[in-house]
Amino acid sequence: MNAPTDEQLLQEYLNGKAASFELLLRRHAPELHHFVARFTGDSIVAEDVVQEAFLQVHSSAGAFDPTRRFKPWLFTIAANKARDYLRKLSRRREVPFDAFIGNENETGQRFLDLLSGGDVLPHEDLLLEEKHTFVRNIVEQIPTRFSEVLILAYYHRFSYKEIAQIVGIPLGTVKSRLHAAIVCFGQRYREAVAERVKGQQ
Repeated sequence: MNAPTDEQLLQEYLNGKAASFELLLRRHAPELHHFVARFTGDSIVAEDVVQEAFLQVHSSAGAFDPTRRFKPWLFTIAANKARDYLRKLSRRREVPFDAFIGNENETGQRFLDLLSGGDVLPHEDLLLEEKHTFVRNIVEQIPTRFSEVLILAYYHRFSYKEIAQIVGIPLGTVKSRLHAAIVCFGQRYREAVAERVKGQQ
């Protein structure tokens, strides 16, 4: 027997079946926590945001459009709450750049593939030696509006359409924002590498 869909579980919850909400929580809380933790940079805050997100699902379940998918709606709620947190602290968060952009069916490319294919040429020795720290330091300089779409695309493989729904921007803006994020990262990457080389001379 096939497991019920998220949408079916939410409807069951609305019909009085409390266990269906608990199943939704178990099904999505771990990934949602990873998303918020990466977005905010704080695992403890992520726990609070996830709890608040599901509390809002509980209170707003009756307003959910059953013709839409539940998961993007849930991530939209969490993203809004995470943005509120970031606005308060003015912090930015790292994202990985070796994962695919959006769904693999959409591009089949990784961020690092794009860097190596244009006018941005990564310093391979540096990437191999200090990849995580170096990239993280650069990404922390990127505006939150860029890191947000990067996290959703690279970590969670949401489609561009779903990212547009979660962030609340047009589909074309998602694509242009990802491109702008890549350009921004590339520029700051080159500057950081040049500064590093200069310091070693």
